[in-house]
This record gives sequence, structure tokens and C-alpha cells, in this order.
Amino acid sequence: MAHPNCKSILLTPPEGFRLRIFFALVLTLAAPCTFAQRETAITLPDAPDSAALLISSSSPATPLQQAQQTPANATPQPPVASAPPTSHGDSAPQQQAIPLQNRQPQRILGVMPNFRAVSAGQIPPPPTSREAFKIATENSFDYSSFIFTGLTSLLAKGTDAHPDLGKGPDGLWDYTWRGFLDKTDGNYLVIWAFPTIFHEDERYYAMGHGSKARRLGYSLLSVPVARNYHGHYVVNFSELLGRAGAQAISTAYYPSNDSNLPDLAAKYFYALLRDGATNTFREFYPDIAAHYIRKHQEKLLRQQQHP
Repeated sequence: MAHPNCKSILLTPPEGFRLRIFFALVLTLAAPCTFAQRETAITLPDAPDSAALLISSSSPATPLQQAQQTPANATPQPPVASAPPTSHGDSAPQQQAIPLQNRQPQRILGVMPNFRAVSAGQIPPPPTSREAFKIATENSFDYSSFIFTGLTSLLAKGTDAHPDLGKGPDGLWDYTWRGFLDKTDGNYLVIWAFPTIFHEDERYYAMGHGSKARRLGYSLLSVPVARNYHGHYVVNFSELLGRAGAQAISTAYYPSNDSNLPDLAAKYFYALLRDGATNTFREFYPDIAAHYIRKHQEKLLRQQQHP
């Protein structure tokens, strides 16, 4: 005698089957482009050239030379506010030569890790696998990363993004450790694992010049497009497949209600949009910081002139 629920069992595919279909589609769409990756160059708005590297080769003037070059009636300048350390793409001599409005800090406002960014005008050599692993580790375990994860977890809990995770302190903890795992496995897949396979440079090369619309387009296109180790623009498989892999891993620790195909697809595209917004903030943050530092210097100068 047939089981009374036999019909519903046959008609309802298992949850794992739907997940396999989702990631099979992602890999199927990406596979044809993989073989053409080395031959296909994608045109982006011109990134900064390497002319700025020549600046760092000149040695700074000594205090005696500066005194000889300064007119006797020159107005004394206020002390310049110190800038935060710059990202991994800039060596120590280059840091001194980079204008403040082009300089990418390691942490934005102290709460947002920015170790993937390269200051405008700098073109460092491709990262080795070990260097990429280090960047992924710092992006995941730096103190700013924990602050940023805490803020995003509060936001997710406040909007009740995952109702099954509960409320109160226990619910916040459930959001926080899952958010940390989301960020960490995504960092290692996108910054280290897949770039090592596809020979892609997942650092963000800031443009730092041109119109705001051009820079905005450049920062957004840096999500689907990346540089390879030869400096050519190619399809950013590390980003596209890395984010898909992170969603696959998340099914192991999120409730089953949040692991269905529509929810996974929505979270996948949200992750891509979030990376685009992060790149945009990276692109324009040095301009914002330089503006406020310049205002502070002007205030100090007025105080010196009119004590």
C-alpha cells in the first residue's frame, strides 16, 4: 500500500538539489569565459599611469635647502596633520610622494578595513599568493574588521534580516558570528584562493582623478572586472565565483528557511552591490579626508595670523 504522503515526497525536490542547481548554473555561465580570459581584454576608464612612481625616486630636500629656497618674507605655514598609514600597495618611499587627496589609508575612519586598496597613481607588482593571503587575513582579523562586523550585524538585526535567528542579546550574537563567518570566508575566497587560480589582482586601484561620474563608473566596474597579473582587464572570476562560494558555505550555518534558492540569489547579488558601494567609498574617501584636513590647516593659519 502506497504511503499517503508519497505524492508530495515525489513532487518536492530536496533542498540540496535546488542548491546544486543554483551553483551549477553559476559555474556553467562562468566556464565559457574562463578559457577566453587570457585572450580577452576589457576596457575600463583609464586608471592612473605609473608616472607618479618617478616622484618617489627623487630624494627630499634637506632642511638647509628648504631654508635657502624659502623667501625671507614668506608667511609661516601651520603644521601639517599627519596622515594614517597607507595600504599594502604603497611602499614607504611612495607614501611620502603620494598627495594626500590620492592616499588610501589602511583603515577608513578606523572602522572599515581598507587593506585591498592601492593609492591613485601607484602600480605595484602583482601580489604573490602569500601576499594575497596576508591581505585576506588582515581584512578579516584586523580590529577594524570586528568593529565593522559588529556594526553590520546590528544593522541586520535591526532590520530583522533573518527572523529565525531570534531577538535580544542571543539574537545579536547569532547575527554577529554568522556575519563574521560570511566576511571571513568571502575574503579568503575572493582575495586569495580564486585569485591564485585565475592569476587576478583583487586589489582596488583608485583612479583619483577625472570627473566624478567617470570615477563612479570606474569604481562600480571594478566589481565584474579585474586586472590580471599582466596588467590587462579581464572578467573578475575571483569576485563572481568567490561570492557564490561564500553563499554555498553559508548554507551550513544559516537556518534552512534562509538557504533556499531565491534567498541565496538575493544575498549573492547584494554582496556584489555591497562591494561596488565599498569601492565607491574607497575612491572618494581621500578627497573627503583631504578637504577636512585642508580646512583644519586654514583654521590654524588664521589663528596664527590673528592670535
